[in-house]
Amino acid sequence: MALYVLITGNFTDAHLNRLHNAVPTVKVLQVRTRTLDDVPAEWKAQAEVLYTFSALPQTPEEMPALRWIQLHSAGADHLPDWLRHRQDIRITTASGIHAVPMAEYTFMVMLALIRRLPRMLAYQQRHEWPSNRWDLFADGELRGSTLGVVGYGSIGREIGRLAKAFGMRLLAMRRHGSRREDTGYVVPGTGDPEGTLPDGWYTPDQKLDMLAACDIVVNVLPLTPDTRHFFDAQAFAAMKPSAYFINIGRGATVDEHALISALQQGHLAGAALDVFAEEPLPPDSPLWDMENVIISPHISAFSTRYDDRAIELFIANLQRYLKGAPLFNVYNPQLQY
Repeated sequence: MALYVLITGNFTDAHLNRLHNAVPTVKVLQVRTRTLDDVPAEWKAQAEVLYTFSALPQTPEEMPALRWIQLHSAGADHLPDWLRHRQDIRITTASGIHAVPMAEYTFMVMLALIRRLPRMLAYQQRHEWPSNRWDLFADGELRGSTLGVVGYGSIGREIGRLAKAFGMRLLAMRRHGSRREDTGYVVPGTGDPEGTLPDGWYTPDQKLDMLAACDIVVNVLPLTPDTRHFFDAQAFAAMKPSAYFINIGRGATVDEHALISALQQGHLAGAALDVFAEEPLPPDSPLWDMENVIISPHISAFSTRYDDRAIELFIANLQRYLKGAPLFNVYNPQLQY
């Protein structure tokens, strides 16, 4: 009996050919849609595997043969409640495929902050050559500075790998400090699969000690009940006034009022923010007008190679599924990621 795979989204013919060549025994059904309303009822009834971003069944009866959902995103906070605790339907995320673009984004803004790029561009726009260039632009260097990665998963590990190339000291935080290897999907040649790069390991209960030691802190946390407002007033108070904060995780993991206060009062040197508690960021947010803040519209994972990496992950998981082997990136309902 054929295994029916329903794909919603915009994979190209080249992607589908790659899938067919790698796993020729499956029957692929593709519909470019954001909901399942546009999918023929016969396809929904047949599909055992669903590849999707947001087109998810709202009841068990909508896709009765469904046994596995592969998400097109790393986050799973948009899952319907009924799916979160189903034992008969496995859910896997796209964690791992974002590591390269998000790590590169991190170093783009890291260098922009420490080399005062926003100020440089402001002078360029005014056609002005300042007389006090040293005072305006002299800052530290990445080499020899301490980088703290809060959330040392696939993205954090690629950030760590690049940090070592820049000669930085690396501190890593994980929920379980004793589990240092990466068991999720890893793009070949990236990251720190064995967990050998950090100079120090920390757990969340050691948060303040770690933050106090860092010159730059990168937040890569998922949003769960335990991580909401993980970065609060106490956390920012623990950081050096010369330190920079970068958020590419989830907006609500940061108490934005506390962050704004820390920046306004000079308790932080600056920040680069790609995610926010409310998106789009409201026009009246003080963050927009801060010279030492870089704002981007939740685009750190964007890459023209996103779908190329996504199809490779799906192929790897589909081959495992057919063999009955453990899948990459299985969603844990207790952890909510």
